[in-house]
Amino acid sequence: MKKSNMGLGFLLCLLSILVTQQANGLRPIRDTSRSSWGDQWLFGKKEVSSGPFSPWNITGTYRGTWKFQDTVNSSSKFPDFRNQNGNSVIELVTSPTKITGVHYVQGAVVFHDVFDNEHNVGGAQIKVEGVYIWPFRQLRLVANSGKNGDSGLEDDYLLSNPYHLLGIFSSQVLQESPRDRIMSKQKASPIHEMEKHCNIEIAAQISRASSTQNSGDKDYFHIEGLMESPAVDDDGDCFSPLLLNATSINVEVYYNKAVNYTLMVTFVSFLQVLLLIRQMEHSNTQSGAAKVSIVMIGQQAIMDSYLCLLHLTAGILVESLFNAFATAAFFKFVVFSIFEMRYLLAIWKATRPSNSGEGWETMRRELSFLYSRFYGILLGGILIMYELHNYMRWILLLMYSFWIPQIVANVVRDSRKPLHPYYILGMTVTRLAIPLYVFGCPKNFMRVEPSNAWCVGLCAFTGFQAAVLLLQHYFGSRCFVPRKMLPDKYNYYRRLDHDVNRSRDCVICMATIDLRRRTNDCMVTPCEHLFHSGCLQRWMDIKMECPTCRRTLPPA
Repeated sequence: MKKSNMGLGFLLCLLSILVTQQANGLRPIRDTSRSSWGDQWLFGKKEVSSGPFSPWNITGTYRGTWKFQDTVNSSSKFPDFRNQNGNSVIELVTSPTKITGVHYVQGAVVFHDVFDNEHNVGGAQIKVEGVYIWPFRQLRLVANSGKNGDSGLEDDYLLSNPYHLLGIFSSQVLQESPRDRIMSKQKASPIHEMEKHCNIEIAAQISRASSTQNSGDKDYFHIEGLMESPAVDDDGDCFSPLLLNATSINVEVYYNKAVNYTLMVTFVSFLQVLLLIRQMEHSNTQSGAAKVSIVMIGQQAIMDSYLCLLHLTAGILVESLFNAFATAAFFKFVVFSIFEMRYLLAIWKATRPSNSGEGWETMRRELSFLYSRFYGILLGGILIMYELHNYMRWILLLMYSFWIPQIVANVVRDSRKPLHPYYILGMTVTRLAIPLYVFGCPKNFMRVEPSNAWCVGLCAFTGFQAAVLLLQHYFGSRCFVPRKMLPDKYNYYRRLDHDVNRSRDCVICMATIDLRRRTNDCMVTPCEHLFHSGCLQRWMDIKMECPTCRRTLPPA
């Protein structure tokens, strides 16, 4: 028994010597005689009592903050690091080694809000590698430029991590400081110069997250450490030491959030299909379809086509969520390609009644021109949004002005009730669902910074348009336009100066019209034909042509 205890003690001593040698081997640049605050901070902390040794799997995504230890960056080598603190995301992938108690670590650290605005880069990404000494819960990392190491483990993990992939997708599409600019402009930024002249070292301690942050059977870990940057020539530090604090996140939560989001988009698309069917029934006549603005329907169709492409792209990028995003993209495809394009074609045919008898060649030429304009605007909009990526929220405000063409068309044509009130209210609410989730939900899966002011502005802007349409529906299309600014309007209730003592027949109902009674029971067209008021109004809801001579009629 005594020999057994002595053997166990010898093995523990040998293990501690190996661990210490591995930890010291991570600092080949700095002289060992020069005491590092990071060494004192790391090895001076009390070890977390975790019972028997058990290797914690720290592979995962960590989100937290960074800040300068000395409040501001006091180094003169890289004064571009002007911000005092910011957010950070740490991606780690571990694999066991032949040395007991030591795991090899690869990963990347993304620092947000690092540089000033003149570099047009919102943050910096640094690839790191090192060891995780799990008996002491210590993590030692150094910067890795990718030349001497294989980052296959890290790349495989990142390509299968929904949190990482959805973050890339949302930052490239929605945010004003996209992550691709961090990657594409890295060689022109101070980070590239820092990698040539500095040795970045990270010393951190791993601990279990508190019970309030832990849910389910998954383990959560907390990283607390220090990042230093000794210069290659040992002439001071490149920048002041940074304090890092990050906690592992549950990727399954973001997976579930993404699935719930696609269910919401699918349900919204289904409601929009029902609203479109109701509106198409409301304007199923030639006259009713001609009152609807083709620009308004085309703008909504372009918006739905963009949403279809975005959801399909997200499904292709995040393979584990392909089914969910593909379902949402399919419903958006149904909305714009089947219903909205069909309605667009019906409106176009109603506004060109004279072309219906001009032959197939003329119709095909006109139809080709319509489709070429639609898809040309679709592709041109993609290029404009790519070039003006920084102004994406203003572009969204412009796209959500889709009711304005209908308001203008109502005033110009003096149209009577072109849209059903259910369609106006339903489309306004359903189209606000996606932007309000993305820019208003504080814990959305796209990790976009919420903006309550922008969401309130969007709701007020869209709601004002819907309110104007409802006023036009119930009080007239020109109810808010001053009378002096209105153009001359034809009066259908004017009286004839001749044959007032004769009775005429209404060719619509074949009943007699008594001209001797001075009432509003009859209407006179510009071509001097008389009809009952109710008969002609119902006729004009179907066709804006005179029932007798087929002359085009002005709005009533």
